[in-house]
Amino acid sequence: LRHSGPRFLPYLLANFVLPRAAGVLPQRDSRAARTPLAPLCARLGIPAQIVADMNSPAFRTALRASGAQAIVTFHCDQILTAETIETLPLGGLNVHAGLLPDHRGPVPTIHAMLEATPRFGVTIHRLVARIDAGAILAQAPLALPEGVSALDAARRLHEAAVPMLAAVLDDLAAGREVERAVAPGAYCGFPTAAQLRLLARHGRSAAGWGDLRRALRVRG
Repeated sequence: LRHSGPRFLPYLLANFVLPRAAGVLPQRDSRAARTPLAPLCARLGIPAQIVADMNSPAFRTALRASGAQAIVTFHCDQILTAETIETLPLGGLNVHAGLLPDHRGPVPTIHAMLEATPRFGVTIHRLVARIDAGAILAQAPLALPEGVSALDAARRLHEAAVPMLAAVLDDLAAGREVERAVAPGAYCGFPTAAQLRLLARHGRSAAGWGDLRRALRVRG
């Protein structure tokens, strides 16, 4: 908040606070096809746990014991060390809601919207110890509706990445993956208050009422 100012509050609420709160609230929309992660994992026989520090020795031990072959991160707020990434045989992959090497960092759709002509897309890349700097395994641009918020854009891009990720994992398991090394672009962190004012002048937003409503429908 000190860095981004009060305009960033709706984004923070919809992205971090309300989804957690919704887990203890009654489900109001029975049509919402949202399956809580922990029960889904239990049905599939997959261990699930909340990890405070993904770089801890205890987590690396749990990874090795799991039998997993690779780490896959979606919208992850921790930076994995090289030691953690190298714990599993196939290393790690990250899904980034942007067209790397542009807009490295935690909020790529906000920085895409700060461009005169926003370009949206999703990238699946190798995890390395430097943020969003690993070799690219798959990438695709995606046209989004006019007026979409940055948070809704990120949601749509992560959903679009699911079939891409399945194909990448198949290629990785078969040893036929093709990597494209790129020089990392400039790091784009959380937006400044001035950048959020510029976003508003362009008629764009980091998050809107629709994002807040969707966040309250998430359970688990």
